[in-house]
Amino acid sequence: MSGARSTGRVGPDGTARTPFHDCSLPDTWWRSGAGSVRLVPAPGPLGLPDSVRACLFDLDGVLTRTATVHMAAWKRTFDEFLRSHEPGAPEFSQLDYNRYVDGKPRADGVRDFLASRGITLPEGSPGDPADAATVQGIASRKNALVLQELEEHGVEVYPGSVTYLEAVKDAGLATAVVTASANGEQVISAAGFAHLIDVRVDGVVAAREGLRGKPAPDTFLAGARLLGVEPAGAVVFEDALSGVAAGRAGNFGYVVGVDRVGHADELATQGADVVVQDLSELLGAGA
Repeated sequence: MSGARSTGRVGPDGTARTPFHDCSLPDTWWRSGAGSVRLVPAPGPLGLPDSVRACLFDLDGVLTRTATVHMAAWKRTFDEFLRSHEPGAPEFSQLDYNRYVDGKPRADGVRDFLASRGITLPEGSPGDPADAATVQGIASRKNALVLQELEEHGVEVYPGSVTYLEAVKDAGLATAVVTASANGEQVISAAGFAHLIDVRVDGVVAAREGLRGKPAPDTFLAGARLLGVEPAGAVVFEDALSGVAAGRAGNFGYVVGVDRVGHADELATQGADVVVQDLSELLGAGA
């Protein structure tokens, strides 16, 4: 289904709802019939509530096409591990990526996927070689594959996302990239939009500051704090289920789910206020 989709959340009386947004009444929600969906985002030229002062963007899958690179690297890493340690086990799938890995720090993704298969490995240490049968060894193998792919093929951006990012800056809003990737700085630089980003909170920053990974809201909260904005005045843009859950857990003013892989309903379930297939759908949509 194409087009922006407003989704449900708890209404003013505290009851569970399937509401929709009235574009003539900013920040107003009310109960609609079961299963009904409003096909418009919030009012305004950016499709965001008027209260928004800052935009916090996930990187992979929202601004850049590197989510496909990560998926391929995870699949190769886990499939090789499963063939050698669990012969006959089902291969790593897109659903596994969406549920257990996407948006999370590498080691958390390793633990969560292996746990889903009933596998527990020693933790190891960050310096473990890529062939070590440890959580950190598997994480190192995946990262090596990603870096190889980026080195050979570069970074591809979503044109609609860059157009939207430019519109956000033209509107005077502050911007941050919030990503679990430890390669965030390199990817942003290679993608060519570093001049449009005010703050970066990536895996390196998270490790240094002791921030929990998504679905905990710590990294998004850190981004808002660095921009000098309260969570209620910021919007989170995420394609990962864990990232949308982090935006909702942090009580951010608005959460935009970006559906690149056909999981709009799951993004809505995790707490997205609106789901789009491309950020360009938000431009002028609520005007």
